[in-house]
Amino acid sequence: MSITWLPGNALTLLENGTEFFPALQAAIDDATTEIFLESYIFDNDETGRCISAALSRAACRGVKVRLLVDGFGGRAFVAELMDGLIATGVNVLIYRREVGNLSLRRRRLRRLHRKLAVIDGRIAFVGGINIVSDFEAPALEAPRHDYAVRIEGPLLAPIQANVRRVWELVAWASFRQRLRLRNGTPALTEPCGHVEAAFLIRDNIRHRRDIEEAYLLGIAGARREIILANAYFLPGRHFRQALLAAARRGVRVILLVQGLADHPLQHRAMRALYGQLLMAGIRIVEYHRSYLHAKVAVIDERWATVGSSNIDPFSLLLAREANVVVRDAAFAGELRQRLVQAIDEGGREISADTWQRAPRLQRLINWAAYGLVRLMIGIAGYGNHH
Repeated sequence: MSITWLPGNALTLLENGTEFFPALQAAIDDATTEIFLESYIFDNDETGRCISAALSRAACRGVKVRLLVDGFGGRAFVAELMDGLIATGVNVLIYRREVGNLSLRRRRLRRLHRKLAVIDGRIAFVGGINIVSDFEAPALEAPRHDYAVRIEGPLLAPIQANVRRVWELVAWASFRQRLRLRNGTPALTEPCGHVEAAFLIRDNIRHRRDIEEAYLLGIAGARREIILANAYFLPGRHFRQALLAAARRGVRVILLVQGLADHPLQHRAMRALYGQLLMAGIRIVEYHRSYLHAKVAVIDERWATVGSSNIDPFSLLLAREANVVVRDAAFAGELRQRLVQAIDEGGREISADTWQRAPRLQRLINWAAYGLVRLMIGIAGYGNHH
Protein backbone atom coordinates (compact mmCIF):
# COMPACT_ATOMS: atom_id res chain seq x y z
CA MET A 1 0.00 0.00 0.00
CA SER A 2 1.26 3.49 -0.86
CA ILE A 3 0.05 6.51 1.08
CA THR A 4 -0.22 9.86 -0.71
CA TRP A 5 1.38 12.29 1.74
CA LEU A 6 0.64 15.98 1.19
CA PRO A 7 2.81 18.62 2.90
CA GLY A 8 1.87 22.20 3.77
CA ASN A 9 -1.26 21.66 5.87
CA ALA A 10 -2.46 23.46 9.00
CA LEU A 11 -4.07 21.02 11.47
CA THR A 12 -5.83 21.84 14.74
CA LEU A 13 -6.53 19.00 17.16
CA LEU A 14 -9.99 19.25 18.74
CA GLU A 15 -10.79 17.26 21.88
CA ASN A 16 -14.40 16.37 22.67
CA GLY A 17 -17.47 18.22 21.53
CA THR A 18 -16.55 21.15 23.78
CA GLU A 19 -13.85 22.07 21.26
CA PHE A 20 -15.29 20.53 18.11
CA PHE A 21 -18.85 21.88 18.01
CA PRO A 22 -17.97 25.58 18.46
CA ALA A 23 -15.33 25.26 15.71
CA LEU A 24 -17.79 23.47 13.38
CA GLN A 25 -20.56 25.98 14.04
CA ALA A 26 -18.23 28.94 13.48
CA ALA A 27 -17.17 27.49 10.12
CA ILE A 28 -20.81 26.89 9.12
CA ASP A 29 -21.78 30.42 10.14
CA ASP A 30 -18.90 31.84 8.07
CA ALA A 31 -19.74 29.75 4.99
CA THR A 32 -20.52 31.66 1.82
CA THR A 33 -20.92 29.08 -0.95
CA GLU A 34 -21.01 25.37 -0.03
CA ILE A 35 -21.22 23.00 2.95
CA PHE A 36 -20.90 19.22 3.02
CA LEU A 37 -21.57 17.47 6.34
CA GLU A 38 -21.60 13.71 7.00
CA SER A 39 -22.47 12.04 10.31
CA TYR A 40 -23.41 8.58 11.52
CA ILE A 41 -25.56 9.98 14.36
CA PHE A 42 -27.38 13.32 14.32
CA ASP A 43 -29.49 13.54 17.47
CA ASN A 44 -32.38 15.80 18.35
CA ASP A 45 -30.67 17.16 21.48
CA GLU A 46 -29.21 20.56 22.34
CA THR A 47 -26.14 19.93 20.19
CA GLY A 48 -28.10 18.56 17.24
CA ARG A 49 -30.56 21.45 17.31
CA CYS A 50 -27.71 23.96 17.50
CA ILE A 51 -25.95 22.53 14.42
CA SER A 52 -29.30 22.17 12.64
CA ALA A 53 -30.01 25.86 13.23
CA ALA A 54 -26.58 26.82 11.86
CA LEU A 55 -27.18 24.72 8.72
CA SER A 56 -30.61 26.30 8.24
CA ARG A 57 -29.17 29.81 8.61
CA ALA A 58 -26.56 28.99 5.98
CA ALA A 59 -29.18 27.64 3.56
CA CYS A 60 -31.38 30.70 4.09
CA ARG A 61 -28.53 33.04 3.10
CA GLY A 62 -27.95 31.12 -0.14
CA VAL A 63 -25.24 28.63 0.83
CA LYS A 64 -25.59 25.23 -0.87
CA VAL A 65 -25.89 22.88 2.13
CA ARG A 66 -25.63 19.11 1.63
CA LEU A 67 -26.17 16.89 4.67
CA LEU A 68 -25.65 13.11 4.58
CA VAL A 69 -26.75 11.04 7.60
CA ASP A 70 -26.67 7.28 8.07
CA GLY A 71 -30.08 5.62 7.97
CA PHE A 72 -29.51 3.47 11.05
CA GLY A 73 -27.47 5.75 13.31
CA GLY A 74 -29.65 8.67 12.22
CA ARG A 75 -33.09 7.15 12.74
CA ALA A 76 -33.98 9.85 15.27
CA PHE A 77 -32.80 12.50 12.82
CA VAL A 78 -35.07 11.15 10.08
CA ALA A 79 -38.08 11.15 12.42
CA GLU A 80 -37.51 14.44 14.22
CA LEU A 81 -35.17 16.85 12.42
CA MET A 82 -34.97 16.07 8.72
CA ASP A 83 -38.22 17.66 7.51
CA GLY A 84 -37.50 20.93 9.28
CA LEU A 85 -34.08 21.19 7.67
CA ILE A 86 -35.44 20.38 4.21
CA ALA A 87 -38.06 23.11 4.66
CA THR A 88 -35.30 25.71 5.13
CA GLY A 89 -33.48 24.64 1.96
CA VAL A 90 -30.95 22.11 3.29
CA ASN A 91 -30.34 19.23 0.87
CA VAL A 92 -30.59 16.00 2.88
CA LEU A 93 -29.74 12.46 1.85
CA ILE A 94 -30.05 9.34 4.02
CA TYR A 95 -27.49 6.58 3.60
CA ARG A 96 -29.33 3.22 3.47
CA ARG A 97 -32.48 4.17 5.33
CA GLU A 98 -33.46 1.52 7.90
CA VAL A 99 -36.63 0.88 9.84
CA GLY A 100 -36.33 -1.33 12.92
CA ASN A 101 -33.25 -3.29 13.92
CA LEU A 102 -30.42 -4.31 11.63
CA SER A 103 -30.21 -7.89 10.42
CA LEU A 104 -26.91 -9.69 9.91
CA ARG A 105 -27.19 -9.41 6.13
CA ARG A 106 -23.98 -7.93 4.79
CA ARG A 107 -25.66 -5.22 2.73
CA ARG A 108 -27.64 -3.86 5.70
CA LEU A 109 -24.55 -3.83 7.94
CA ARG A 110 -22.66 -1.56 5.56
CA ARG A 111 -23.14 1.81 7.21
CA LEU A 112 -21.86 5.37 6.79
CA HIS A 113 -19.78 5.69 9.97
CA ARG A 114 -17.72 8.70 8.83
CA LYS A 115 -17.79 12.12 10.48
CA LEU A 116 -16.71 14.67 7.86
CA ALA A 117 -17.37 18.28 6.99
CA VAL A 118 -16.08 20.50 4.18
CA ILE A 119 -16.91 24.20 4.19
CA ASP A 120 -16.37 26.43 1.13
CA GLY A 121 -13.59 24.10 -0.02
CA ARG A 122 -11.27 25.82 2.46
CA ILE A 123 -11.87 24.09 5.82
CA ALA A 124 -12.43 20.42 6.57
CA PHE A 125 -13.17 18.49 9.74
CA VAL A 126 -12.31 14.80 10.09
CA GLY A 127 -12.77 12.78 13.26
CA GLY A 128 -14.88 10.49 15.36
CA ILE A 129 -17.39 12.94 16.88
CA ASN A 130 -21.05 12.51 15.96
CA ILE A 131 -23.59 15.34 16.09
CA VAL A 132 -24.75 14.43 19.58
CA SER A 133 -24.35 15.82 23.07
CA ASP A 134 -21.08 14.99 24.82
CA PHE A 135 -22.86 14.05 28.03
CA GLU A 136 -24.50 10.69 27.39
CA ALA A 137 -25.64 10.38 31.01
CA PRO A 138 -26.00 13.14 33.62
CA ALA A 139 -24.20 11.05 36.25
CA LEU A 140 -20.92 11.00 34.32
CA GLU A 141 -18.26 13.38 35.62
CA ALA A 142 -16.80 14.18 32.19
CA PRO A 143 -17.95 14.42 28.57
CA ARG A 144 -17.60 11.58 26.09
CA HIS A 145 -13.92 11.42 25.16
CA ASP A 146 -13.22 11.80 21.44
CA TYR A 147 -11.19 13.75 18.88
CA ALA A 148 -11.47 15.54 15.55
CA VAL A 149 -9.12 17.60 13.38
CA ARG A 150 -9.71 20.94 11.68
CA ILE A 151 -7.79 21.03 8.38
CA GLU A 152 -6.67 23.70 5.95
CA GLY A 153 -4.29 23.27 3.03
CA PRO A 154 -3.59 20.76 0.23
CA LEU A 155 -5.39 17.93 2.05
CA LEU A 156 -8.67 19.67 1.20
CA ALA A 157 -8.43 18.35 -2.37
CA PRO A 158 -8.84 14.61 -1.65
CA ILE A 159 -11.29 15.22 1.20
CA GLN A 160 -13.57 17.41 -0.89
CA ALA A 161 -13.34 15.11 -3.92
CA ASN A 162 -14.36 12.15 -1.77
CA VAL A 163 -17.33 13.77 -0.04
CA ARG A 164 -18.61 14.96 -3.43
CA ARG A 165 -18.21 11.47 -4.87
CA VAL A 166 -20.07 9.81 -1.99
CA TRP A 167 -22.87 12.40 -2.25
CA GLU A 168 -23.25 11.58 -5.95
CA LEU A 169 -23.30 7.84 -5.26
CA VAL A 170 -25.93 8.12 -2.54
CA ALA A 171 -28.02 10.44 -4.72
CA TRP A 172 -27.90 7.86 -7.52
CA ALA A 173 -28.86 5.06 -5.11
CA SER A 174 -31.72 7.17 -3.72
CA PHE A 175 -33.21 8.47 -6.97
CA ARG A 176 -31.85 5.96 -9.52
CA GLN A 177 -30.54 8.76 -11.72
CA ARG A 178 -26.99 9.90 -12.16
CA LEU A 179 -26.20 13.18 -10.46
CA ARG A 180 -23.05 15.16 -11.19
CA LEU A 181 -22.30 18.08 -8.92
CA ARG A 182 -21.36 20.88 -11.29
CA ASN A 183 -19.95 24.33 -10.62
CA GLY A 184 -18.90 23.38 -7.11
CA THR A 185 -16.57 25.48 -5.03
CA PRO A 186 -12.96 24.48 -5.86
CA ALA A 187 -10.82 23.26 -2.99
CA LEU A 188 -8.39 25.85 -1.64
CA THR A 189 -5.15 23.89 -1.67
CA GLU A 190 -2.47 26.52 -1.20
CA PRO A 191 0.06 25.53 1.48
CA CYS A 192 -0.79 27.24 4.76
CA GLY A 193 1.17 25.23 7.32
CA HIS A 194 3.96 22.74 7.79
CA VAL A 195 2.13 19.48 8.54
CA GLU A 196 2.45 16.45 6.26
CA ALA A 197 -0.74 14.41 6.23
CA ALA A 198 -2.81 11.95 4.22
CA PHE A 199 -6.55 11.30 3.93
CA LEU A 200 -7.59 7.66 4.05
CA ILE A 201 -10.98 6.06 3.59
CA ARG A 202 -12.44 2.58 3.98
CA ASP A 203 -15.12 1.54 1.53
CA ASN A 204 -16.29 -1.72 -0.02
CA ILE A 205 -14.68 -1.24 -3.43
CA ARG A 206 -11.06 -0.12 -3.89
CA HIS A 207 -10.18 0.97 -0.35
CA ARG A 208 -11.27 -1.96 1.78
CA ARG A 209 -8.09 -2.15 3.87
CA ASP A 210 -6.43 1.24 3.48
CA ILE A 211 -6.93 2.38 7.08
CA GLU A 212 -6.00 -0.97 8.58
CA GLU A 213 -2.87 -1.21 6.42
CA ALA A 214 -1.81 2.30 7.42
CA TYR A 215 -2.05 1.22 11.06
CA LEU A 216 -0.04 -1.93 10.32
CA LEU A 217 2.67 0.05 8.52
CA GLY A 218 2.90 2.47 11.43
CA ILE A 219 3.07 -0.34 13.99
CA ALA A 220 5.70 -2.21 11.96
CA GLY A 221 7.88 0.89 11.92
CA ALA A 222 7.53 1.66 15.63
CA ARG A 223 10.76 1.73 17.60
CA ARG A 224 9.89 3.23 20.99
CA GLU A 225 6.19 3.65 21.78
CA ILE A 226 2.67 2.99 20.51
CA ILE A 227 -0.33 4.57 22.23
CA LEU A 228 -3.59 3.41 20.71
CA ALA A 229 -6.94 4.72 22.01
CA ASN A 230 -9.93 2.92 20.57
CA ALA A 231 -13.54 2.72 21.68
CA TYR A 232 -14.27 -0.71 20.18
CA PHE A 233 -11.04 -2.67 20.09
CA LEU A 234 -11.54 -6.14 18.63
CA PRO A 235 -8.73 -6.61 16.10
CA GLY A 236 -8.24 -9.55 13.82
CA ARG A 237 -5.28 -11.89 13.97
CA HIS A 238 -2.96 -9.82 11.74
CA PHE A 239 -3.46 -6.69 13.81
CA ARG A 240 -2.93 -8.53 17.10
CA GLN A 241 0.21 -10.17 15.78
CA ALA A 242 1.58 -6.77 14.73
CA LEU A 243 1.12 -5.41 18.26
CA LEU A 244 2.63 -8.52 19.83
CA ALA A 245 5.63 -8.31 17.47
CA ALA A 246 6.15 -4.66 18.43
CA ALA A 247 6.10 -5.57 22.12
CA ARG A 248 8.59 -8.39 21.54
CA ARG A 249 11.10 -6.02 19.95
CA GLY A 250 10.94 -3.71 22.96
CA VAL A 251 8.32 -1.16 21.88
CA ARG A 252 6.21 0.20 24.75
CA VAL A 253 2.61 -0.52 23.72
CA ILE A 254 -0.28 1.12 25.58
CA LEU A 255 -3.94 0.46 24.77
CA LEU A 256 -6.56 2.89 26.08
CA VAL A 257 -9.96 1.24 25.78
CA GLN A 258 -13.47 1.60 27.17
CA GLY A 259 -14.04 0.98 30.84
CA LEU A 260 -17.68 2.05 30.75
CA ALA A 261 -19.34 -0.14 28.14
CA ASP A 262 -22.14 1.18 25.93
CA HIS A 263 -22.18 -2.10 23.95
CA PRO A 264 -21.68 -4.88 26.53
CA LEU A 265 -21.30 -7.75 24.04
CA GLN A 266 -18.44 -6.05 22.20
CA HIS A 267 -16.88 -5.01 25.50
CA ARG A 268 -16.92 -8.58 26.81
CA ALA A 269 -15.50 -9.90 23.53
CA MET A 270 -12.69 -7.34 23.70
CA ARG A 271 -11.82 -8.44 27.23
CA ALA A 272 -11.33 -12.00 26.01
CA LEU A 273 -8.14 -10.76 24.31
CA TYR A 274 -6.65 -9.18 27.43
CA GLY A 275 -4.76 -12.26 28.63
CA GLN A 276 -2.68 -12.70 25.47
CA LEU A 277 -1.89 -8.99 25.24
CA LEU A 278 -1.01 -8.57 28.92
CA MET A 279 1.25 -11.61 28.94
CA ALA A 280 3.19 -10.06 26.05
CA GLY A 281 3.86 -6.95 28.14
CA ILE A 282 1.27 -4.71 26.49
CA ARG A 283 -0.28 -2.24 28.92
CA ILE A 284 -4.07 -2.04 28.92
CA VAL A 285 -5.81 0.95 30.49
CA GLU A 286 -9.59 1.18 30.75
CA TYR A 287 -11.11 4.67 30.71
CA HIS A 288 -13.76 5.15 33.41
CA ARG A 289 -14.25 8.91 33.68
CA SER A 290 -16.83 8.83 30.88
CA TYR A 291 -17.51 6.90 27.69
CA LEU A 292 -14.41 6.58 25.53
CA HIS A 293 -15.32 7.12 21.87
CA ALA A 294 -11.85 7.95 20.49
CA LYS A 295 -10.26 6.29 17.45
CA VAL A 296 -6.72 7.68 17.52
CA ALA A 297 -3.11 6.54 17.80
CA VAL A 298 0.38 7.99 18.25
CA ILE A 299 3.58 6.18 17.33
CA ASP A 300 7.07 7.36 18.37
CA GLU A 301 5.72 10.93 18.75
CA ARG A 302 6.00 11.46 15.00
CA TRP A 303 3.12 9.45 13.45
CA ALA A 304 -0.52 9.93 14.40
CA THR A 305 -4.00 9.18 13.18
CA VAL A 306 -7.41 10.65 14.03
CA GLY A 307 -10.65 9.48 12.50
CA SER A 308 -13.84 7.45 12.66
CA SER A 309 -12.44 3.93 12.29
CA ASN A 310 -12.46 1.60 15.26
CA ILE A 311 -10.25 -1.46 15.30
CA ASP A 312 -13.13 -3.90 15.08
CA PRO A 313 -14.98 -5.88 12.39
CA PHE A 314 -17.68 -3.23 11.91
CA SER A 315 -15.17 -0.52 10.99
CA LEU A 316 -12.51 -2.62 9.26
CA LEU A 317 -14.81 -4.93 7.26
CA LEU A 318 -18.15 -3.20 6.78
CA ALA A 319 -18.54 0.53 7.29
CA ARG A 320 -17.50 3.59 5.31
CA GLU A 321 -14.79 5.25 7.43
CA ALA A 322 -12.38 8.18 7.13
CA ASN A 323 -9.13 8.91 8.96
CA VAL A 324 -6.38 11.47 8.70
CA VAL A 325 -2.83 10.13 9.10
CA VAL A 326 -0.17 12.64 10.13
CA ARG A 327 3.63 12.72 10.06
CA ASP A 328 4.47 15.68 12.26
CA ALA A 329 6.25 15.78 15.62
CA ALA A 330 4.33 18.76 16.99
CA PHE A 331 0.88 17.33 16.16
CA ALA A 332 1.78 13.83 17.34
CA GLY A 333 3.29 15.26 20.51
CA GLU A 334 0.13 17.22 21.31
CA LEU A 335 -2.10 14.19 20.75
CA ARG A 336 0.20 12.06 22.91
CA GLN A 337 0.07 14.65 25.70
CA ARG A 338 -3.72 14.63 25.64
CA LEU A 339 -3.87 10.85 25.69
CA VAL A 340 -1.44 10.66 28.61
CA GLN A 341 -3.62 13.18 30.44
CA ALA A 342 -6.72 11.08 29.74
CA ILE A 343 -4.91 8.00 31.09
CA ASP A 344 -3.78 9.86 34.22
CA GLU A 345 -7.18 11.42 34.94
CA GLY A 346 -9.58 8.65 33.95
CA GLY A 347 -7.66 5.45 33.41
CA ARG A 348 -7.51 2.26 35.43
CA GLU A 349 -4.68 -0.03 34.36
CA ILE A 350 -5.29 -3.77 34.22
CA SER A 351 -2.30 -5.77 35.46
CA ALA A 352 -1.45 -9.25 34.22
CA ASP A 353 -1.55 -10.63 37.78
CA THR A 354 -4.96 -9.12 38.49
CA TRP A 355 -6.29 -10.47 35.22
CA GLN A 356 -5.02 -13.97 35.92
CA ARG A 357 -6.78 -13.92 39.30
CA ALA A 358 -10.11 -12.87 37.78
CA PRO A 359 -13.00 -15.29 38.45
CA ARG A 360 -13.12 -18.16 35.97
CA LEU A 361 -16.79 -17.50 35.25
CA GLN A 362 -15.97 -13.96 34.17
CA ARG A 363 -13.36 -15.19 31.73
CA LEU A 364 -15.75 -17.82 30.37
CA ILE A 365 -18.38 -15.13 29.77
CA ASN A 366 -15.77 -13.04 27.91
CA TRP A 367 -14.84 -15.93 25.64
CA ALA A 368 -18.51 -16.77 25.05
CA ALA A 369 -19.04 -13.16 23.94
CA TYR A 370 -15.99 -13.38 21.69
CA GLY A 371 -17.28 -16.59 20.13
CA LEU A 372 -20.70 -15.04 19.56
CA VAL A 373 -19.19 -12.01 17.85
CA ARG A 374 -17.08 -14.28 15.64
CA LEU A 375 -20.20 -16.28 14.78
CA MET A 376 -22.04 -13.11 13.83
CA ILE A 377 -19.13 -12.07 11.59
CA GLY A 378 -19.27 -15.48 9.92
CA ILE A 379 -23.03 -15.24 9.38
CA ALA A 380 -22.52 -11.83 7.79
CA GLY A 381 -20.08 -13.45 5.36
CA TYR A 382 -16.78 -12.15 6.71
CA GLY A 383 -15.51 -15.10 8.74
CA ASN A 384 -12.57 -15.81 6.44
CA HIS A 385 -11.32 -12.21 6.62
CA HIS A 386 -11.18 -11.76 10.39
